[in-house]
Amino acid sequence: MIFHIYRKSVMPMNTLIETANSLLWGRFTVALILCCGIYHTVKSGFIQLKLPKHLFSSDGKNRLGAVTSALAASLGTGNITGCAAAIAAGGAGAVFWMWLSALGGMALAYSENRIGAEFGEKYPKSARGPMLYIEKGMGAKWLASAYAVCCLGAAIFMGSMSQSGALSDALSAQTPLPRYICSLAAAVVTAAVLFSSDRAAEGVMKFSARIVPVMGLLYVGGCIGLLIISKCDVSGAFADIFSQAFSLKAAAGGAAGITVKKAVSVGLRRGIFSNEAGMGSSVLVHSEADFGEPQSAGAWAAFEVFLDTIVCCTLTALVIICCKTNDITAAFSYGFGRWGGGFVCLCICMFALASVLGWSCYGEKCLCYITGKHCGKWCRLVFCLACAAGGFIATESVFGISDLFNCLLMIINLPVITVLTMRSGK
Repeated sequence: MIFHIYRKSVMPMNTLIETANSLLWGRFTVALILCCGIYHTVKSGFIQLKLPKHLFSSDGKNRLGAVTSALAASLGTGNITGCAAAIAAGGAGAVFWMWLSALGGMALAYSENRIGAEFGEKYPKSARGPMLYIEKGMGAKWLASAYAVCCLGAAIFMGSMSQSGALSDALSAQTPLPRYICSLAAAVVTAAVLFSSDRAAEGVMKFSARIVPVMGLLYVGGCIGLLIISKCDVSGAFADIFSQAFSLKAAAGGAAGITVKKAVSVGLRRGIFSNEAGMGSSVLVHSEADFGEPQSAGAWAAFEVFLDTIVCCTLTALVIICCKTNDITAAFSYGFGRWGGGFVCLCICMFALASVLGWSCYGEKCLCYITGKHCGKWCRLVFCLACAAGGFIATESVFGISDLFNCLLMIINLPVITVLTMRSGK
């Protein structure tokens, strides 16, 4: 009876959320993202080609922790399943459009983190982030508060519930454990890391510095190993990508999947597992480190987008195209047998956990800005509860609410960093 009432109440809510998303993630948002990406690419002097020059241009401290924490937040489960969705909707050519979008995203990530570093030089680490450059640069504290509210919502739904739900789905498919047990276990691990230090950022940085390199190497190594063992025609896969890139089907499916790497069927709004470029969220954790020069902070943020999309998603795409299946688990099972499913499950769990921990830093800083008080422990508790709830709540509802917050973040942040870039002349 209770379950029946719950289903009846959730269905109208999902319809309302879907309608709101259809309006927000329309042509205006797509045009905003593309135009800003082109502008910041040109304004930065094509930073994509100058990354090596800026990556090691200073002797900043705690750089590894900040970089791995930001990368942990963006390397969600979409890096494994996102390409499959894009290719399913737009064919192999969708991958080409993903590459183009990543190039624009690198410029956006560079600009927002450079601006964040410039404004944060005169303020303590706890005050740095997008809220600072929105408040001080635009003179709009109300807009900075609105950004903080949206980012907190994204942290709870996108950064915690959705990732925990994906982890629960993967584990429950490979083990006899129900979804809610898996999400509760994820919440326990999250709590252990978050409460290991007085400041969540410190604990997450230490954890990320250890797990993210291992996580990335494990997945990259698995993809390369599968391509070698299966004697895949990699050159043929690249040929398919370029030959199908300009077909109408590829443009329709890819333009959405490119920018977000997740579920092209739902369009650009499904940015839940994207590289977050343009949202301003990575500035929150990069501000915890001393990069020495603002350009260095921006360059490392752009490099994260490169690893997130150009490297991880390209390898995923090659595996899917070569194995001729949109099911990444089936692709790995094809090459590694019964161990393939377990490997994919492990990767999803690691990606999801890293993303949860990375977003916890974002949520804590946003809540502290909204309240004007240091309420880290309460925020961490709420975040762990949200992680536990991921296995109880329908995935569609969580995705829909996350989409709303993601769109609002981009609508606020992109015009701000564009105006501030124009003013600075950089």
